[in-house]
Amino acid sequence: MRLSLFSSTKALHCTCLPKYNLNTYLGRCAHGCLYCYAVKFPSFRGPARPRTVLLDNVEEMARSTREKLPVMISDCTDPYQPLEGECFVTRRCAKVLAENHFPLLIVTKSNLVARDIDVFLQTKTVVSMTVTTIRNDIAAIIEPHAPPPDLRISALRGIGEQGILTVARVDPIIPTINDDEDDFEELVSALANVGVRQITVSTMKPVRGFFSKLRDLDPELHRRIWHFYEDGESAMGYRYMRKSERQEIIGRLRSTVIGHGLKFASCREGFQELNTSLCDGTSFCRRNLALNS
Repeated sequence: MRLSLFSSTKALHCTCLPKYNLNTYLGRCAHGCLYCYAVKFPSFRGPARPRTVLLDNVEEMARSTREKLPVMISDCTDPYQPLEGECFVTRRCAKVLAENHFPLLIVTKSNLVARDIDVFLQTKTVVSMTVTTIRNDIAAIIEPHAPPPDLRISALRGIGEQGILTVARVDPIIPTINDDEDDFEELVSALANVGVRQITVSTMKPVRGFFSKLRDLDPELHRRIWHFYEDGESAMGYRYMRKSERQEIIGRLRSTVIGHGLKFASCREGFQELNTSLCDGTSFCRRNLALNS
């Protein structure tokens, strides 16, 4: 019984270095994000539910796993969903991993993550917060039940003030929704001001069925977004925007990030030459790597 390696594929332009992945919750996040990709996987459909079995197994998993690669918590259902406020599955797993000297990569869009600063201080930890927009009106459309942007940014400030390294993911970028340059400049400025060291961006890659559901939900929004994807490519159940559009968006957003003195990366885009760091943020918690900072 060991920690599971994170698995992806080069067909999706994934450039992640080896790491472990631990999903502390199954089902779809209570955040109800419009762009949710977790519905692609059977284990992440239906309401969110805690993986309480991990509480019995995580100690053995940690002790049986020799190589101390970073552990990502997590890649699908948010580990700091509202249920975590009652269940403490993420906290208890993270504590065991920290005590066993595993670096942690926490991936969330919830300010609840700040509760566990004491655990993160026990090991090398990177907190990666998804903040897709600075505007509450847009966040209410695409992430209707997630904590608002100001609470996430405030959490990043508090975490960073304790010496824990923070990165931000502006993911996904949805054309005509949250790719406005002025809004992005305001967001990057706010993130830089609270001590974020890196910003990773990624364009939306909807799963099968997304556009038919969007057409029923909001025909005008469907029309605006579909224009960018109708002649794009499909890979492994995801729809990619056409390459030229992706490259244009990533390039101009990169300029803003670099202008604020932050490290930059794009995720699953195929433009690795534009990156100045690893896209997942683990360059800050990996030992003996040239990319460490």
